[in-house]
Parts: sequence; structure tokens; C-alpha cells
Amino acid sequence: MNAMRLIEANRRALARSQEPADIVVEVWQSQALAQAIGSHLAVAGPPELRGEALGLSEVGGRACGVLDAPRLGTEDIRAARLTETGDAHQVLLGLGRLLGEVGIALVGVAMGAEEEGVYWQCMEAIDAADESRDRVLEMLRRLAVREESLPGADSAAGPAGAAGPS
Repeated sequence: MNAMRLIEANRRALARSQEPADIVVEVWQSQALAQAIGSHLAVAGPPELRGEALGLSEVGGRACGVLDAPRLGTEDIRAARLTETGDAHQVLLGLGRLLGEVGIALVGVAMGAEEEGVYWQCMEAIDAADESRDRVLEMLRRLAVREESLPGADSAAGPAGAAGPS
């Protein structure tokens, strides 16, 4: 399945989740997806992204380890359905939005946590989501640099594009 469809499915499921346990499951699903997308981009993505993509995969895996693993069958793990990433730029934008929403959802769970262990689990997961998002933003930056260095990038934009914001 295409990465953008999986990202949107995760975003919808996270938005529908009301109970803290359900939110944590969707956060886990989101980090598993970040791990899978990172792995895919590390192997088959643009060469400029491979190091950061590998880092994203590692952080996503670590984030899944921080959270209590949901009791899901392989068929219920959305990330297991990833077959293609498609346009890396669009996928990274979508994944960045998802990871931002994950952080916000985790803050809500942490604020309502009655157990100290749940609170600290959320704090570690928030850190992991932030680190994952930082990796995504760095990959987006590298894609932008690559686009700027392609032959004809300035001439295709015309004179107005060459004098754009710095």
C-alpha cells in the first residue's frame, strides 16, 4: 500500500481515538510507520536521504519499544502493508504532520495520566516523536537543496523565482 494512504489512515485513526490506551496504540502505529518509511527510503530513496532515513527507522523502532506494544496481529499493523513510498517530498510532509499530531496526542495522555509510569512513558514517546519529526524535517531540507542544485532549477522558475525569499 502507498505510504500516503497509510499516513492518512493513521491520522484518521489517531483523530478518532478518545481513550488513552487507544491513543497509545495509534501512536505506536504511527511510529511503526515512521520506522517502515525510514527503512524504505534508506534502501530505495534518493541517495541524499539515506543516512537520515536510516536514523528515522532507528528512532521509530526505539519509539515503538518505549510504548507498550499493542496486541495486534501482523495484518492489523498498518506499517506492514507499506509497499511503496511514492513521492518522497509528499510522504515526508505527510509523515511530519502525523508526527506533530502524535506529539500533541501524547501530551494529552501524559496530562491525564494517573500512573507515574504512564506519564514517563509518554514523555519518552514525545521525545521520540520529536526526534522522528526532526529527521523528517532534515530530509525535507536535503530534498530542497537537491532540487535547487538540479540543472535548470533557476531557469525554470524564471526571474521571479531567482529573487525569491532567502
